[in-house]
Formats: sequence, structure tokens, C-alpha cells
Amino acid sequence: MAHYIEVDQNVQLFVQDIGEGQPIVFIHGWPVNHEMFEYQMNELPQNGYRFIGIDLRGFGKSDKPAFGYDYDTLAHDIKVIVEYLQLENFYLAGFSMGGPIAIRYATKHANDQFARLLLIGAAAPSFTQRDNYSYGMKKEEVDGLIEAIKEDRPAALKDFGGNFYHSDTSEALNQWFLDLGLRASAHGTIASAEALRDEDLRGELEEVKVPTLLMHGKKDQICDYEFSLQLKEGIRNSTLISFEESGHGLIYDEKEKFNTELLKLLK
Repeated sequence: MAHYIEVDQNVQLFVQDIGEGQPIVFIHGWPVNHEMFEYQMNELPQNGYRFIGIDLRGFGKSDKPAFGYDYDTLAHDIKVIVEYLQLENFYLAGFSMGGPIAIRYATKHANDQFARLLLIGAAAPSFTQRDNYSYGMKKEEVDGLIEAIKEDRPAALKDFGGNFYHSDTSEALNQWFLDLGLRASAHGTIASAEALRDEDLRGELEEVKVPTLLMHGKKDQICDYEFSLQLKEGIRNSTLISFEESGHGLIYDEKEKFNTELLKLLK
């Protein structure tokens, strides 16, 4: 079942809602959409769980307004969807940029039905280097990526996708992944890259109150594995599962292991 849910005046988000049972809400990474979780969408409903995939504003089939690509607004969008669907005992899974958005939801909007947080190759606590934080890209490198998008978005995203997986992927899979990114709006792609560059969640990690599972590829070239070590240190009740043979795209690089760990957690 698909929903279009109004999260803001004249802004509707597309939400894919498949299966019955305990709900797992997935927030995709930059610059794709909920379809990146295809290999989880196939598995979870078969195992008695409800897969809920959100296309963030600006991405996939959701509306593409000019503004609202900061983490506060994006997390508030999640809050509206959770309340609209009246979710009970739900898990929230954030991949890459979806990670900090999920953290912001956990620290600002968590209700008593929010059971657990999953952070998958999360672009958090900060995607870019700062004082006392030497991990991730330099801000100037993100500026370079933004300029490349303004110049030739398909080429820039193809380049970006080249660092996504560690395993040998087919040309067809790479093209599929690029197509997911090209369905986003250019302005949303740029504005959320600016949020990735500028936002810093280090000060709010201790406010995460739910049990948290971190999953991260050891060979991640986009979100440094060290990010999850920092998150583990900052989030009180957190566990880290490492994926030795995965890059950023661990949900595909080691999809059997990923799905097994996910189902183990749910059971």
C-alpha cells in the first residue's frame, strides 16, 4: 500500500507501506529514495514485519519544495508520518544521511511507541571534519561535490556511486542506483548536501533514550567507519555490528548478513 501524507503546507511525502506486524520505518540516504531498500522490502513482509519506506522531501516520488532540507524539518516530517500512521512499537532505521535525521527524530520527537533506533552506515555525528573531530570529508570537499552537481549532476552522482559498494557490482545495478539518485530534485540534492556539510549532532547523542543498533561497513569510503565508533561512545545503550567486507552499501555488499542480523534483532 502506498500513501501520500501531507507533512507541511502543500508538501506531501510518498510512503511505501508493505506487510503486517511490527513496523520498521526506513529513511534512505543521499541522494536516493526508499527503493534503495529493495532487498529488505522483499524480506521483511515475508517474515511477518511491516516495511515502511519514506521518500524524504525532494527525493523519489515525494513533493520537491524549494525549502526544508535541514535535519530539523526532515525529522519533523518523520514525526508527522509516524503520527499519521499511528505506529506502535516501531523501529526507525536510518541509512547514511537518514542516520542523523533518525537521531534528530530520536532526540526531538520520540514518542512512547518508539522502540529502537537502527543506524546503518550513518553520516553522523558529523559528516564533515571539525575541531576535535578529524573524521569524514573536509567541508571544501563537499563544496566541490555541490559545484560538480551544479555543473553536471548525472556525472557527479555517477562518480559518487562509484565509491558506494565494496563488492563487484553489475553495470545494471550501478545504473539502477544512479537512476534512483536522478529521480531527486537538483535543488533538494544540493540543499541536503549543504545540511550534511553543516550539521553537527555530537552534542545531542546522550539524549538518545532508546536501545540503538549500529551497523557499518569496515571498508566504507563515504561515511568513515570511525563515525560508528563515535556514535557507540556517545549513545548510551548502543551496540555495533561490523561488516568486514562492506563499503558504504552494506545492505547490498553483505545483504544476507545484513538481513539475518536485522531479523535476529526483530525476533
